[in-house]
Amino acid sequence: MQTTVKLSDLDQTMSLAHALCEQLCAGDTLLLQGPVGAGKTAVARAIIQHLQTKYGTAEEVPSPTFTLVQTYTAGPLEIWHTDLYRLSTLDELYELGLTEAMDTALVLVEWPERMGALLPENGLKLVMDIDANDTRQLQFEWTDAKWTDKLAAVTGTLKTGTLETGALETAALRPND
Repeated sequence: MQTTVKLSDLDQTMSLAHALCEQLCAGDTLLLQGPVGAGKTAVARAIIQHLQTKYGTAEEVPSPTFTLVQTYTAGPLEIWHTDLYRLSTLDELYELGLTEAMDTALVLVEWPERMGALLPENGLKLVMDIDANDTRQLQFEWTDAKWTDKLAAVTGTLKTGTLETGALETAALRPND
């Protein structure tokens, strides 16, 4: 299934990421896909820092482009943030322990298309794009039924207007099969 939302600026994108945070738990994998500059790292950073703030102070969240993976904690939740842009071989995913982490931690993967056959079927894909007017489009794609309920809660938050930044195009949030 899939659903799409248009966001007028980075602030709305961050607000959507914060709303999504409330539905995330260990064993969830977010697959952040899009061109350079679309906001993949910004969304990952917003999620990590928002979750950490719930348990104290948020730490600096650099892009893991060169380290491939950074790990964080938010209370009892372990969070893995990985950027696979510079991945050389799929064997590196095993060496990093990424496939195991997908069972026990919240995993945020930038450039997931580099995972090939190891791409998890139960992940939530966030396909991001940005146009010349700085309007962002975020398309959610999933096959695991758990995401239908989780995204319904997020869209409910959007429809009740509890996001910090004004109205979003909520009509675009109805799932398209």
